[in-house]
Amino acid sequence: MTARKRTNEEKLYLASQWRLMWWKFLDHRVAVSAVGVLAVLYLLAVFCEVAAPNAPNARDAKRSFEPPQRPRLIHNGRLHRPFIYPRIQHINPETLKREYTDDTSRPIPLRLWVKGDSYRFWGLFEWDRHLLGPADGDRLYLLGADRLGRDLFSRILHGSRISLSLGLCAVFLTLILGIIIGGISGYYGGLADTLIQRLIEVLRSFPTIPLWLALSAAMPATWSQLKVYFCMTLILAGIGWTGLARVVRGKILALREEDYAVAAKVAGVREFSIIIKHLIPGFMSHLIVTVTLAIPGMILAETSLSFLRLGLRPPTISWGVLLQDAQNIQAVRIYPWLTFPVLFVIVTVLMFNFLGDGLRDAADPYSH
Repeated sequence: MTARKRTNEEKLYLASQWRLMWWKFLDHRVAVSAVGVLAVLYLLAVFCEVAAPNAPNARDAKRSFEPPQRPRLIHNGRLHRPFIYPRIQHINPETLKREYTDDTSRPIPLRLWVKGDSYRFWGLFEWDRHLLGPADGDRLYLLGADRLGRDLFSRILHGSRISLSLGLCAVFLTLILGIIIGGISGYYGGLADTLIQRLIEVLRSFPTIPLWLALSAAMPATWSQLKVYFCMTLILAGIGWTGLARVVRGKILALREEDYAVAAKVAGVREFSIIIKHLIPGFMSHLIVTVTLAIPGMILAETSLSFLRLGLRPPTISWGVLLQDAQNIQAVRIYPWLTFPVLFVIVTVLMFNFLGDGLRDAADPYSH
């Protein structure tokens, strides 16, 4: 056995659980790639005002339902800096439908850090700089426009801030409720365990869609969108904590008789501290996996509720709200780019699932 191989084996046996998880996770290339994609999505959500080419509510009635503009590199057979062609609009005399053609005689270069629609960055100060835009100050429609002539790509980026953050907030509340209630159920047992398990069974027996309908109908129509956002977060967390609570209960039932837990109890450590400081860290890796896999479920729930007009409503922008325009099959057939928000939902959910798979494998670092 070479010295290098012996050193690597020593590192493996002396490494902590978290370091073993990290090494195993890095071997899962799909999960690592998913982290990169999710990082880009969340960065775009955080800096959506700058990343969006246009203001999300900026209207241009003359460009209603304009198809996506394709950035190009070749003009008249020659390599050119990235550019777009301006659009020429005309009305089809037979269908009375607006149609757009490219004016190939006048390329418009695309520039970085251009001036455009003004906005309040994070609601703090006025600014007018955008990451990408046409050199002539015109609007850029990378994913087309909706019926009011608003840039769909900019609205998707602004909607990602709501959809992605709501999923995180709901899962955070779910984690707190699941750990506390599941910890009490598993550690104390007896009457407390029986009552909590019966409550969980009752909540899980409700059909999901009727329950959403009832809770959404309870929200007054006069509420501000901020109140609706927080209420949606509470609704999703209030429904989603039951599964996590059962996971926590099962793990604590298995760990509460371990020597270190009994020793802490004999030493006079408070029961709440035993649960939080001694028992939960023993299966924290499994909690991380569970939470990671729960986030896409929350995002899908918000998207579904908003799509059915039961959750967030215009003028709030989320992926589910944007998909309301795609409820008309005839409109989708004529203007297929209205369904682009669902692609962002699919990509996000897939990336979280890939990340969860990688974390699940890494949680057992000695497996092959």
